[in-house]
Amino acid sequence: MPIGPLMIEHRLIERMVRVINEELSKIKEINEVNIGFIDVAVDFFRTYADKCHHGKEEDILFRDLAKKPLSPEHKKTMQELIQEHVYARKTVGGLVDAKEKYTQHGNNALENIVAIISELVEFYPKHIEKEDKHFFIPVMNYFSKQEQDDMLQEFWGFDRNLIHEKYKGIVEKLEGKKH
Repeated sequence: MPIGPLMIEHRLIERMVRVINEELSKIKEINEVNIGFIDVAVDFFRTYADKCHHGKEEDILFRDLAKKPLSPEHKKTMQELIQEHVYARKTVGGLVDAKEKYTQHGNNALENIVAIISELVEFYPKHIEKEDKHFFIPVMNYFSKQEQDDMLQEFWGFDRNLIHEKYKGIVEKLEGKKH
């Protein structure tokens, strides 16, 4: 089933959430932020969790589900998940801003970083549980076996293109073509 790769991706996201929660404890203990760690975490959430994982959900699974006669409950849950993805993007963007303020103003911006990391640590487990336990499995019933197989193939193609898009974007940004 196409939800298999999505659920496997959830396990890696959960592991990263545990790692950032451990980093959060260190930040609180020593009152200092490891900027390099924040950069790695932001890259993980933007590239893996959002572009790779949420990208497959929104651009493939949700797109195909929107063509189906969803129950009101499934339609409502799908809209909630889309809004949660928007929230996650905004929160990670806030972490980037907070890191910049920390870089400029030191510990005066520490509280903001702690608050945002805390939000991410709280958000992702609930979001993942909603998808894994209340949405993914039941919505597979809307698709035939062939539709599921086609979706799975589209997931693999999506992943293959992702790394090329990421590094093309980096080069374009460095060239001054993207902001």
